[in-house]
Amino acid sequence: QYFYPDLPKNYQISQYDLPIAEHGWLEIELIDKKTKEATRKRIGITRLHMEEDAGKLVHAGSDRLAGSTYSLVDYNRAGVPLIEIVSEPDIRTGQEAAEYAQELRRIVRYLGISDGNMQEGSLRCDVNISVRPVGQEEFGTKVEIKNMNSFSAIQKAIEYEIDRQIKANESGERIVQETRLWDESSQRTKSMRSKEGSSDYRYFPEPDLPPIVVSVEQKEGWLAELPELPAQKRTRYETEFGLSPYDARVLSDERAITEYFEATVAAGADPKLTSNWITQDIAAYLNNEKLSIDAVPLTPASLAELVQLIEAGTISNKIGKDLLPELLTQGGSPRALVEARGLSQISDPAQIEAMIDEVLAAHPEELEAYRGGKKKLQGFFVGQLMKRSGGRVDPKLSNQLLSQKLNA
Repeated sequence: QYFYPDLPKNYQISQYDLPIAEHGWLEIELIDKKTKEATRKRIGITRLHMEEDAGKLVHAGSDRLAGSTYSLVDYNRAGVPLIEIVSEPDIRTGQEAAEYAQELRRIVRYLGISDGNMQEGSLRCDVNISVRPVGQEEFGTKVEIKNMNSFSAIQKAIEYEIDRQIKANESGERIVQETRLWDESSQRTKSMRSKEGSSDYRYFPEPDLPPIVVSVEQKEGWLAELPELPAQKRTRYETEFGLSPYDARVLSDERAITEYFEATVAAGADPKLTSNWITQDIAAYLNNEKLSIDAVPLTPASLAELVQLIEAGTISNKIGKDLLPELLTQGGSPRALVEARGLSQISDPAQIEAMIDEVLAAHPEELEAYRGGKKKLQGFFVGQLMKRSGGRVDPKLSNQLLSQKLNA
């Protein structure tokens, strides 16, 4: 039975005795913000079952739930089937919970099941929290938290509630089993209602829904259709391409980015160099312009061409970075742009030496200061050489020749 106004028929269809799956697990990966190193943890999954969705309650009359004077009910999603995943009590921190939810979102997006947008309710999360003294085996009284519409809200709500319950225990206050809501504006959890036990829901069979029998052949067929999932891609990127856990995470976070990266590598680009371009320069552009990777004219084949030009020494990395904004907005062939504008890297020692002589002749005071012991001025001369050449000189060769001239 269902007692709330967002499902007007007053009962909710839900799988109970025979869920779709049970006794599973999901491995999460936690990235250290400082070291970028990853640690992995397996979170148990109690069960995965279908049930029908309820409507959406909209509390009005105030910009805060606590001050609302009336509520509206949106029944557009009422009765629509959803998947509920119940997890084992293996999560210990707000960070672990947020990462667990994000990993689930990556999976449903990869499989095309859902867009997983928490702000729109496509992915929702309730958490049950309890604390216990160190060494105690029995769990404490659990409290359910609702009204979290982002991954950061999940983490902050859990961290706040853990702190609240610890303080209550230490002061001798009794924790009651209840449902609380996360108030984003005050960054606190607030009591909402007392929590019913499972027996209060009064489960009974739905006579209009016959059982669905799944054969072994069907399960094997579905398993064979599964694509490579995000966790598998991360592992492969680290072992096969030698990428860091952080870069592997960024590249596998969204399917569009993953496909773009893999198409660029398939076109002949070095995986590590490609990773650097996508996770740094291209990612910065996409963030600033609020664009997705499939909205830019720069194709994977063109990015591969750009990476290959740099790797072969045809152009310098600086020239590549100078060309990137135009390629991102207009597309085209990097090689054609290089040839049309005469941007090929200068690797002729005699030509570079002539430029170095011009730079040294133009800055006699700095040259005298360098030879007098101010060795940091070498960076100044490198900058002047790059400026004079338009960034086209071979960096390694020019540094070598410049050092020889400066110390002659």
